[in-house]
Amino acid sequence: MAGLIKREDIDEVRQRTDIKEVIDGYVTLKGAGLGSYKGLCPFHDERSPSFTVRPQVGRYHCFGCGEDGDVISFVQKLDHTSFHEAVEKLAHRIGFELHYEDGGSGPNREDIGRRQRLLDAHKIADEYFRAQLLTPGAAEGRNFLYERGFDRAASEQFGVGYAPQGWDSLLKHLRGRGYTDPELKLTGMFSEGGRGIYDRFRGRLIWPIRDIAGDTIGFGARKLYEDDQGPKYLNTPETALYKKSQVLYGIDLAKRNIAKDRQLVVVEGYTDVMACHLAGIPTAVATCGTAFGTEHIKVARRLLSDDGSGGEVIFTFDGDAAGQKAALRAFEEDQRFVAQTFVAVEPSGADPCELRQSKGDSAVRDLIASRRPLFEFAIRATLKRHNLDTVEGRIAALRESAPVVAQIRDAGIRPAYARELAGWLGMPVEEVSRAVGAATKRAAQAASAPPGTGHGHGNAPGQGGGQGYAGSGRGFAGPGPGVAPLPPSAVLPSFNRPDPRDPVAAMERQALEVALQEPGILVGETWQRFSEARFSTPAYLAIHEAIRAAGLAFAGDPVRWVEQLLHEVPEPLRPLVSELAVVPLPASTPEGVQRYCKDILARLFELQITRVKAEKMGQLQRLDASADPEEFQRLNRELMQLEMQRRSLRADA
Repeated sequence: MAGLIKREDIDEVRQRTDIKEVIDGYVTLKGAGLGSYKGLCPFHDERSPSFTVRPQVGRYHCFGCGEDGDVISFVQKLDHTSFHEAVEKLAHRIGFELHYEDGGSGPNREDIGRRQRLLDAHKIADEYFRAQLLTPGAAEGRNFLYERGFDRAASEQFGVGYAPQGWDSLLKHLRGRGYTDPELKLTGMFSEGGRGIYDRFRGRLIWPIRDIAGDTIGFGARKLYEDDQGPKYLNTPETALYKKSQVLYGIDLAKRNIAKDRQLVVVEGYTDVMACHLAGIPTAVATCGTAFGTEHIKVARRLLSDDGSGGEVIFTFDGDAAGQKAALRAFEEDQRFVAQTFVAVEPSGADPCELRQSKGDSAVRDLIASRRPLFEFAIRATLKRHNLDTVEGRIAALRESAPVVAQIRDAGIRPAYARELAGWLGMPVEEVSRAVGAATKRAAQAASAPPGTGHGHGNAPGQGGGQGYAGSGRGFAGPGPGVAPLPPSAVLPSFNRPDPRDPVAAMERQALEVALQEPGILVGETWQRFSEARFSTPAYLAIHEAIRAAGLAFAGDPVRWVEQLLHEVPEPLRPLVSELAVVPLPASTPEGVQRYCKDILARLFELQITRVKAEKMGQLQRLDASADPEEFQRLNRELMQLEMQRRSLRADA
């Protein structure tokens, strides 16, 4: 079990990783001024690029949707990994060895090297199988795909391949690429007999099973020939890479659409996933030889951002008894989701692949559109097990179905389904409502009982919304990765988004852009003047105070400088800090940047001098010179000094 990664190591990974190089793997970036790059935002659909990356400060910010963060949060969001996993992935990328707190240990170099060898072996096998599908010996496999409506383009899109008949074709191929038999045993692609290892997949159609990052970690193989004595579908066994309880086929292709559309469609097979994607349902995935369980839900919730703000999970099952059983198993896990869960069952019992074959793409889309709440399906399936023509059957059905209704999370919907249940049973609404109420109380008591005393469901995740600064178009469910969260009891201040038409606010914003992006300019007297400057716009004032609190300890390192400020500012202002840190400065050369920064700070300081002069001029006008000549002379001297400072600033600028 890995411990917490040391904070200094996280900072080191963040500093040493080129954020542009990482983001370039997902987004096409083009220069947008000195040290700035722009591209189409990967987090929302847009036609004009508003996604800005500033490598110097290690941040990105989208001026369209407000998404922002550092290289770690980018990998988290795009690869849908945890903070811990993202740091380890980036550390491996730059060859940096992480250290862990609490006596924990992360993966050592030997483990990392072994894992990479396994991944490389799977990549080579994946390419080999795909190449074999085009050979004369794979005619049966190509016919299988053609009969189900999949052409060559579809096969290539999903990486479908073919394992040749024979015992050692893949074995010879991988041995030829330098792999030893002990290494190959660890891949799960080979079986072992009295004469050594041999190909596990022979004479079968092959689907590569990839993880969420797109790496091939296993294979699914479909029987093609009658003399094949094996099962219809044969998957990779459990390996260091392949854990079937965590794997969802098609997740690599579907992840972005799942995150964008807030929808996950769970189907039963590889060809069903293909049929759904080709029919216009790009959010479809499938489990690999196991039921949809707890570990799959963790992956799904991460993709859906399952925090109470919407989203839906749609299960498709065959209409037979096995399909109904699978649907009821899914309902048992329903409480783990905040997203609404639905079920879509084709009345004829056809799966999405068969439906697409017989009725076309629109029939698949119609099937998903016909979804109904999973709890409704569960109630009706429960009633089917009883003879509702008898009093005894109806009573038994009520006893079994009332707890199902009680599990409906939405308290507003629960009474409506109690009334529906009364109609289906032909019983008085009051009697059914009492039974549901009693079941609800029992469930609540079980959930609140101490651990080990009951079997109630855990509470569903909270649905709290985040704070934001008004007009930002963005809420905040919590701090960014690596940023300390506020205590639950803390009251977050509210900030209006500064008016860009206000010349004073615009001046203060430009000064903060300079301070965040070029902190090296804040030295000596410049730092003193900047610290003493008075900001009038509340949001900018709070950021200025955070800069003063942070001091200049990290001013020589822009990445750590911005990270430090994110710790100092109130949580609702963190996106604004990120925005100020990446907005391109209007200069095309390093010299031009320096001139611009000095000019902006000079204008800020001149504004401060003008404010102080106005205050002292007011004091002078209110003063009786004859009654207090010394004070009169002092104020005049200070006004002259201020005017000299103002002229000096203009001359320097």
